[in-house]
Amino acid sequence: MRGIRKRISIGFLSIVGLLFVSGAISSLELGRLSNDAEEILNASRHNVELAKEMLDAIHQQNIAVIHLAVLRDGDYDSLCRAGMQRLEQAVSTARREAPDKSQLDSLAASTARLRMTADAFLAFGAPDGKAWYDNRYEAQYEEVVSAIEDYMTSAQTTIAPRAEQLRKNAYRAVTPVLISLVVMIATMLMLFYFTNMYCISPIVAMNKSLAQYLSFRIPFRVKVECKDELQELKEKIEALIAMQKQNKA
Repeated sequence: MRGIRKRISIGFLSIVGLLFVSGAISSLELGRLSNDAEEILNASRHNVELAKEMLDAIHQQNIAVIHLAVLRDGDYDSLCRAGMQRLEQAVSTARREAPDKSQLDSLAASTARLRMTADAFLAFGAPDGKAWYDNRYEAQYEEVVSAIEDYMTSAQTTIAPRAEQLRKNAYRAVTPVLISLVVMIATMLMLFYFTNMYCISPIVAMNKSLAQYLSFRIPFRVKVECKDELQELKEKIEALIAMQKQNKA
C-alpha cells in the first residue's frame, strides 16, 4: 500500500476504530446501566410487596382479634394465628434481605410484643374482651402498622442514593461517545485538510497547468509535496510532454 491510498486508508480506519471502541464501551456501560435500573426497580417492587403482605397480615390478625375479643366468636382463633404467622414471616424476610437490619429493629420488636399479647389472649382469654382490645391490643396494633409504614418510607428512601448513582452511570455511559465524537470530528477535519493539501490541490493544479499547456503552450510546472502516485503522475505528464516535443522536432 503506497502514498495516497495508505494515508486515506489510515484516516478512515482510524475513524472506524474510534467508532468501534466508543460503541463497545457505551454498549458495556448501557448494559450495566440497564442491569442497575432493573435491580433498583425489582428491589422497590419487592419492598412494596413485602410491606403489602405485612399490612394484609396485620389486618387479618386485627379482624380475627376483634371477632375473638369483642364479638366472642371462637372460630377465628386459627385465623388469628395464621395472620400473626404471615406477619412474622414477612418481617423475617425483610430483615434477612435488608442491607441495614437495624432499620427493622422497631418493626421486629413491636411485632414480637403484639405476638406475646395475642398469644396470652388466646391462651388465657380476658374477662372483658372489648376493654382488653381498647386498652391493650389496639395500641400495639397501631404501633405495628406505624412501624410497617416507616419500613415502606425507609425502603423508598434508600432508592434515592441508588438512583443518583444511576444518573452518574448514565453520564459515564454517554461520555465515551461524546469524546469519540469530538476526536472523530478533529480526525475528519485533519483528513480533509491533508487530502485537500496533498491530493486534491495537486490534481487541480496539474489539471489547470495541463490545460494551459494544451491551449496556450504555457510550460507545465506543478509542485507536488509528496513523493507518491501524484508525483509519478506529474513525472509521466512531463515525460509525455517532452516526448511530444521531441516528435515535433
